[in-house]
Amino acid sequence: MYPRGDGSGGLTAAESAARARRAMVERHLGLARHLALRYADSGEPFEDLVQVASIGLVKAVDRFDPERGVAFSTFAVPTILGELRRHFRDRGWAIHVPRDLKEAALRVDRAIAAHPGRPPTPAELAKATGFTVEEVLDAMEAGGAHRALSLDAPTGNDDDGAPSTIVDQLGDEDDELSRARDRATIARLSSVLDEREREILRLRFEEDLTQTEIGERVGVSQMHVSRLIRSALTRMRTEAQDAPRA
Repeated sequence: MYPRGDGSGGLTAAESAARARRAMVERHLGLARHLALRYADSGEPFEDLVQVASIGLVKAVDRFDPERGVAFSTFAVPTILGELRRHFRDRGWAIHVPRDLKEAALRVDRAIAAHPGRPPTPAELAKATGFTVEEVLDAMEAGGAHRALSLDAPTGNDDDGAPSTIVDQLGDEDDELSRARDRATIARLSSVLDEREREILRLRFEEDLTQTEIGERVGVSQMHVSRLIRSALTRMRTEAQDAPRA
C-alpha cells in the first residue's frame, strides 16, 4: 500500500508501514493547508480548519491504493474537501439545523460568494441554485444559525459613553416576581382565617410589632396574641398541605 523506504534497519512490516504512513502525511500537510485556505473567510479559526483538513489527509492516506494508477494528490483533494464540508455541515452550526437545510444554506452561500458586484437578489439566487425563492429565503435564514454572537460582543455605547455588550442588554432576574408569587400564595392561604387573625399576622410580619404591641393594638393579652398567631399559622400550613398540586 505504501512505498517501502530504504534502510528499514530491521523494522517489522507493521513498523515500516507506520513510518511510511507518517512520512506520506507529513509530505502532504502543505496540500491540506492549501485546501483549508479556501475556507479562510468562513469565520472559523484557520488553525481549526487546518486540523480538519489534516484529518481528511490522514483518511486519504489510509484509503489510498497506488495500484489504481491515480496520483495521491488527485485522490486526496476530494477526501480533504469532503472532510472540510462535513465539518461545516455537522459541527459548524451554533444551533441544531436539519441537514438538508444546512446543505441548502451552504449552497446559497457559495452562490452569493460567486456573484460579482452587488449582492444577488433572492430571485437571482434561486436561478443560480435551482431552489425556489421561498427555499432560498429559508436557507438564508438558516444560515444565521451558523455562527452565534458572543454575549460579550459590542453593541455600541451606553449613555455614559462606555462600551455596551449584548449581555448588558439582557434583563436581570426580577426579585419582585418571586415576591408577587409569595404574596399571592399568602393571600390564598390566609383566606381560611378571620379578619382579626389576618390583621394580627399583618402587624406581626409586615409591621414587625411585638406580641405585646399587637395586644395593645387589638385589645387582647400578649399570651392570647401568641395563641392566635400559632393557631393561624397552623391552619395556613394545613391548607397548604391539603391544596392540590399543580
